[in-house]
Amino acid sequence: MKSILGLAVFGAFATVAQAADIEAGKVKAQAVCAACHGANGVSVSDGIPNLAAQKARYIETQLAAFKDGSRKNALMSVIAAQLSKDDIANVAEYFAAQPGAAAFARSELLANVTKTHLTFPENYKDSFDRYHTVSNPEARRVTVFYANKTALEAAKAGRSLPDGSVLFGEIYSVKLGADKKPIVGPNGSMVADQLVAYMAMARDAGWGRDIPDMLRNEEWNYAVFTPAKQPRPGVNQAECLACHKPQDKTSFIFTLDQLTAAAKTK
Repeated sequence: MKSILGLAVFGAFATVAQAADIEAGKVKAQAVCAACHGANGVSVSDGIPNLAAQKARYIETQLAAFKDGSRKNALMSVIAAQLSKDDIANVAEYFAAQPGAAAFARSELLANVTKTHLTFPENYKDSFDRYHTVSNPEARRVTVFYANKTALEAAKAGRSLPDGSVLFGEIYSVKLGADKKPIVGPNGSMVADQLVAYMAMARDAGWGRDIPDMLRNEEWNYAVFTPAKQPRPGVNQAECLACHKPQDKTSFIFTLDQLTAAAKTK
C-alpha cells in the first residue's frame, strides 16, 4: 500500500511539473529575474545565487516563501509578491532546465538596472531644505534628509512628487561612548559622527523606461555616493527599486509625512 501511495504522490507531482510552461517561465525570468540572476540563471555578482540547473522544486519553494512572507528579503519579497502560482512554477522549471553557464556571464538587463541618471547635486546645501533625521540603531547610522524645491512644493500642495523632484541624504556613523554603545543626544536621537556616504533619489521624464516593470518606480532613479562624492561601486539599483516599490501610494518615498510637515512650515 505504501508503494502504491508513493507512486501516486510521485505521479501527481510529475503531472504538476509537466504542466509548467518553460517558455512562459523564460519570458518572465528574462523580464523580471535577469537583472540580478542573469537571463540563463547565472547571477551577476558573488552576492546573488545562481539559479541555472537548480532543482525546480527548491526554487519554487523559496519563491513561495518570499511570496507568503515566511522568508524575508527586501528585494525578493517585492518580486515574489507580484508572481502568480503559475509564474513561480514556470520560472522554477525554466531555471532548472538551464545548464550551468560561464562564470563571467552577465545579464543583458543588468546595465538597465544599475545605470542611474543621477549625478551628485553639488549645491544641495544652498538650494535644498533639510526636512528630517533618522537614527538607525541596528545599522548604527544617522541619516539627514534634504529635498529640493520641486519636491517640497508638491508635498505642501498634497500632490504626488513630480518629475524634477530630488531627495538627498547624508549618512553618518554614530558617535560611540566608552562602552562602545551609541551616544544619544538630548532629543533622543543618536549623535552623528563621521560622514560615510550620501544617497539620493530623483525622477525625470523617461528615467524608468528601461527598468523592468516589476521593479520600476515610475521615473525614479537611485544612487549612492562615497564621501568623496563619487558613485559607490557595486551598488545595484535593483535593491533600491525593490525596497521603494511598496511605497507607490506615497510617491515611492518612506518620509512623505515628514516632508509634507516640513513643507507646510516653509
